[in-house]
Amino acid sequence: MRSSFLRGAGYLISGLRSLNRAELRGFVVAPLLINTLLFGAGIWWSSSQFARLDQAVQGWLPDWLAWLHGLLWLLFILGALIVVFYTFTAVANLIGAPFNSLLAERTARLEASQTAPPPVAATDWKALLLSPLAELNKLLYFVGWMVPLLLLSFVPGLNVATPLLWALFSAWMLALEYADYPLGNRGLTPRQQRRLLRQHWPLALGFGGMTLLLTLVPLLNFLVMPAAVIGATLLWTREVPAGG
Repeated sequence: MRSSFLRGAGYLISGLRSLNRAELRGFVVAPLLINTLLFGAGIWWSSSQFARLDQAVQGWLPDWLAWLHGLLWLLFILGALIVVFYTFTAVANLIGAPFNSLLAERTARLEASQTAPPPVAATDWKALLLSPLAELNKLLYFVGWMVPLLLLSFVPGLNVATPLLWALFSAWMLALEYADYPLGNRGLTPRQQRRLLRQHWPLALGFGGMTLLLTLVPLLNFLVMPAAVIGATLLWTREVPAGG
């Protein structure tokens, strides 16, 4: 199990190393640009709001509760990170879904040693145009699990476990998110994808955990989306071949 977890994490590193491959470079530009613009906007907006909120909190707290300022500030930062992370990850993948599908397809073809992939057919373009709808379907699935976690965060005693549960949920969410591109290109439905990931959960959590970790690293987080698409494609192509 441990080796599978580490192997899954290693595929994201393989995705990062593949970003500059000449055969993939043209397919990486659009997801990279989308991720950079959205996360850059998120960081800029959050920074501008933090200063305003800090002044508001200091003005609202009476002097005898001044010691709560640091705690409230920490709680707000953690809450804001969760909101920004989920919001901008969802939006980035919603906008980038057609480009990510193309990147996954190109990576799979290269992995299969097909150096001259055929042009995308009309039916393929129809699937690409519908890919944002698949993203919305995934978003509804994630929200369905987020609500109980949010409620659990307010239950005294039980909420001590929520940081670990949020980390596991985030890793699982990211594993599902990026597995959808290569597995969706194979024709697997969301239900079939979830079943496959549950069967190989150490691989999935290892990949999702490393993706989560790098998403929280400044500058590297701009590269995560295209790297994760490539890494997930390599993972599910090598570990679970289409005929396997």
